[in-house]
Amino acid sequence: MHLILSPKFSAKVLRKSKMQSLICPMKTISVSLSAKLLQNLEWLIEQGIASNKADGIRKALKKYIEDQAVEAVLRAKNEPSLCGDLDVLARTYS
Repeated sequence: MHLILSPKFSAKVLRKSKMQSLICPMKTISVSLSAKLLQNLEWLIEQGIASNKADGIRKALKKYIEDQAVEAVLRAKNEPSLCGDLDVLARTYS
Protein backbone atom coordinates (compact mmCIF):
# COMPACT_ATOMS: atom_id res chain seq x y z
CA MET A 1 0.00 0.00 0.00
CA HIS A 2 1.27 3.47 -0.85
CA LEU A 3 0.25 6.52 1.14
CA ILE A 4 0.62 9.97 -0.35
CA LEU A 5 0.81 13.04 1.86
CA SER A 6 -0.64 15.92 -0.10
CA PRO A 7 0.52 19.52 0.37
CA LYS A 8 -2.79 20.79 -1.00
CA PHE A 9 -4.75 18.92 1.67
CA SER A 10 -2.39 20.05 4.44
CA ALA A 11 -2.78 23.71 3.55
CA LYS A 12 -6.57 23.29 3.38
CA VAL A 13 -6.62 21.79 6.88
CA LEU A 14 -4.53 24.65 8.25
CA ARG A 15 -6.81 27.25 6.65
CA LYS A 16 -9.85 25.59 8.16
CA SER A 17 -8.25 25.78 11.58
CA LYS A 18 -7.48 29.50 11.08
CA MET A 19 -3.76 28.96 11.36
CA GLN A 20 -2.85 30.60 8.07
CA SER A 21 0.24 32.20 9.58
CA LEU A 22 1.64 28.71 10.20
CA ILE A 23 1.21 27.45 6.64
CA CYS A 24 4.49 26.21 5.29
CA PRO A 25 4.95 24.42 2.01
CA MET A 26 4.84 20.67 2.45
CA LYS A 27 6.26 18.09 0.11
CA THR A 28 4.41 15.01 -1.04
CA ILE A 29 6.01 11.63 -0.42
CA SER A 30 4.98 8.07 -1.10
CA VAL A 31 5.41 5.53 1.69
CA SER A 32 5.01 1.76 1.43
CA LEU A 33 3.44 0.27 4.55
CA SER A 34 3.04 -3.31 5.68
CA ALA A 35 -0.45 -4.56 6.37
CA LYS A 36 0.24 -4.40 10.13
CA LEU A 37 1.43 -0.78 9.99
CA LEU A 38 -1.59 0.19 7.93
CA GLN A 39 -3.86 -1.57 10.43
CA ASN A 40 -2.20 0.32 13.29
CA LEU A 41 -2.52 3.59 11.39
CA GLU A 42 -6.23 2.97 10.83
CA TRP A 43 -6.60 2.19 14.55
CA LEU A 44 -5.10 5.62 15.38
CA ILE A 45 -7.76 7.21 13.19
CA GLU A 46 -10.57 5.15 14.75
CA GLN A 47 -9.40 6.17 18.24
CA GLY A 48 -9.39 9.85 17.25
CA ILE A 49 -5.63 10.10 17.81
CA ALA A 50 -5.09 11.04 14.17
CA SER A 51 -7.60 12.72 11.88
CA ASN A 52 -6.44 10.82 8.78
CA LYS A 53 -3.55 8.69 7.50
CA ALA A 54 -1.32 11.65 6.67
CA ASP A 55 -1.89 13.14 10.13
CA GLY A 56 -1.07 9.78 11.73
CA ILE A 57 2.17 9.47 9.79
CA ARG A 58 3.17 13.05 10.64
CA LYS A 59 2.46 12.49 14.34
CA ALA A 60 4.38 9.22 14.36
CA LEU A 61 7.37 10.83 12.63
CA LYS A 62 7.38 13.80 15.03
CA LYS A 63 7.25 11.41 18.00
CA TYR A 64 10.11 9.33 16.56
CA ILE A 65 12.25 12.44 16.05
CA GLU A 66 11.54 13.60 19.62
CA ASP A 67 12.44 10.14 20.98
CA GLN A 68 15.71 10.14 19.03
CA ALA A 69 16.59 13.60 20.40
CA VAL A 70 15.94 12.42 23.97
CA GLU A 71 18.08 9.32 23.39
CA ALA A 72 20.90 11.47 22.02
CA VAL A 73 20.81 13.66 25.13
CA LEU A 74 20.83 10.61 27.40
CA ARG A 75 23.78 9.11 25.49
CA ALA A 76 25.68 12.39 25.72
CA LYS A 77 24.95 12.55 29.44
CA ASN A 78 26.80 9.24 29.89
CA GLU A 79 29.86 10.43 27.96
CA PRO A 80 32.87 11.27 30.09
CA SER A 81 33.45 14.95 30.60
CA LEU A 82 36.84 16.53 30.82
CA CYS A 83 37.69 19.78 32.49
CA GLY A 84 40.95 21.42 33.42
CA ASP A 85 44.08 22.50 31.70
CA LEU A 86 44.03 21.38 28.05
CA ASP A 87 47.80 20.74 28.00
CA VAL A 88 47.57 18.47 31.05
CA LEU A 89 44.54 16.66 29.64
CA ALA A 90 46.30 16.19 26.28
CA ARG A 91 49.32 14.60 27.99
CA THR A 92 47.07 12.41 30.17
CA TYR A 93 44.94 11.04 27.32
CA SER A 94 47.53 10.81 24.54
